[in-house]
Amino acid sequence: METFHGREELLASLGRELGPGDWLEIGQDRIDGFADVTGDHQWIHVDPERAAAGPFGATVAHGFLTLSLVPLLLDGLRRVEGTRMGLNYGLERVRFPSAVRSGTRVRARSTLVDATDVGDGGLQLVTRVTIEVDGSPKPACVADLVTRAYF
Repeated sequence: METFHGREELLASLGRELGPGDWLEIGQDRIDGFADVTGDHQWIHVDPERAAAGPFGATVAHGFLTLSLVPLLLDGLRRVEGTRMGLNYGLERVRFPSAVRSGTRVRARSTLVDATDVGDGGLQLVTRVTIEVDGSPKPACVADLVTRAYF
């Protein structure tokens, strides 16, 4: 965990990779719960028997489940003190290069790639997040997360 004490320390970290963070196992219960919440019950996610004969050899997490874990996985990488508010602003360029099979572990790395003053004491931050899969040469997800931090 890196702690940045204010705006200037955060800006000084531009371009520096943080992580990797801790591993998080993606179990079938998490996949099933995501399917229930989103209504996406495609067999590659929720039918272990059929998925065993499918292209991945097991059920796999939804890409959007992996993406939704970004805040949790980043939580252990960076803390910024002195903010009065933080906002999710959006995403840029999201890709899912590899599947996350049920029972495997993922973790994150991040790099602050851009910071722009938006007035009222705010910075718009673009953080490139890479979600790694244990044992895979390809990441599960690469996304540019756009947030705003107000100091």
